[in-house]
Amino acid sequence: MTLKQIAVRNLMRRKGKAAFVLAGLAIGIATVVAVISFVEAMTGDINHKLEKYGANILIVPRAESLPLTYGGLSLGGVSFEMEEIRETDLARVNSIKNYRNIAALGPLVLGVVKIDTHRVLLSGVDFKTARILKPWWVVDGVFPEAEGVLSGSEAARVLNLQTGSPVNIKGRQLLVSGVLRPTGSQDDQLLFTTMATAQEILEKSGRVSMAEVAALCQNCPIDEMVQQISEALPGAKVMAIQQVVKGRMETLAHFRKFSYGVSGVVILIGALVVLVTMMGSVRERTEEIGIFRAIGFRKSHVMRIVFLEAGIVSVLAGLIGYAAGFAATSAGLRLFIEDRMVHLNVSPGLAAFSFGLALVIGLASSAYPALMAARMDPNDALRAL
Repeated sequence: MTLKQIAVRNLMRRKGKAAFVLAGLAIGIATVVAVISFVEAMTGDINHKLEKYGANILIVPRAESLPLTYGGLSLGGVSFEMEEIRETDLARVNSIKNYRNIAALGPLVLGVVKIDTHRVLLSGVDFKTARILKPWWVVDGVFPEAEGVLSGSEAARVLNLQTGSPVNIKGRQLLVSGVLRPTGSQDDQLLFTTMATAQEILEKSGRVSMAEVAALCQNCPIDEMVQQISEALPGAKVMAIQQVVKGRMETLAHFRKFSYGVSGVVILIGALVVLVTMMGSVRERTEEIGIFRAIGFRKSHVMRIVFLEAGIVSVLAGLIGYAAGFAATSAGLRLFIEDRMVHLNVSPGLAAFSFGLALVIGLASSAYPALMAARMDPNDALRAL
């Protein structure tokens, strides 16, 4: 009979203790898997949304301005030496060190125009980059060409515009090619046209009012990119719009640290369960170990039997723990997360980690019981018969 067969038979004869060790280890592994899976799923969801929605860097002209506001009431402002950004200077953004992290660069030119008796903000945009920067836009109609206008929903209501309606802006006749569906943002109140058309109407040839940069990729060095763009455009003010994102990421980081602490405590308890149970099992098998030593088993053989028992249970605990942790995370996301777009992917790396962690904990916790069994005096063990 081989040592492996002896270990398996020992586990079968002591099913209760084996199940107790298995449960302790499996619960610890399941907790770790559930915590890591949940945090990774939420982090991946945030990164996915960052890559999909909106810009996170704004480039605006640098100005010496003192906004006159008090208690949320705007009383106007005083601006000195405010200059717009030259379109040629904006091209320097594509030469920064981290230019590969830029998904889209969208210049805007802004100006107030009068249509009938209403004053409206006209925005010149690059509609190709706008589709990347504002993927939430839904247009009833089509994006405009050179002589067209895209109207925000509120602007269309106030100005009584619809697709195909003519709009006279400073003596220039344009057609409404489409109307934006409500976005809940300031876009609803604007009229949009191409950059070239807006620059001609507003007499701002070769100049832009601001620019939006989409650098929303996972682990993009946003702060470094802001610094690089600031150096490339010394006459502009570069701002990172990431306060909300940072808040969510910091919350997840704190949750991760707290969860790792809880997981560590659970793992420690699981290790103690293995240690105590294996020690009790060794003491119960004094006679058996004495017989093994009497018939020629070496200390290493006895230790290998104990380690084989712990290893078999640990492997099963790793597999069961990973499956249970994954199932718990999946159920938790469905119950507590309203966003059904959060996906939980099977991670081979996490599965291997849980398997290895269970094996290490099981074997490490069995080291002292195995040593205790190997040091047992066969004469004392046989006297107990």
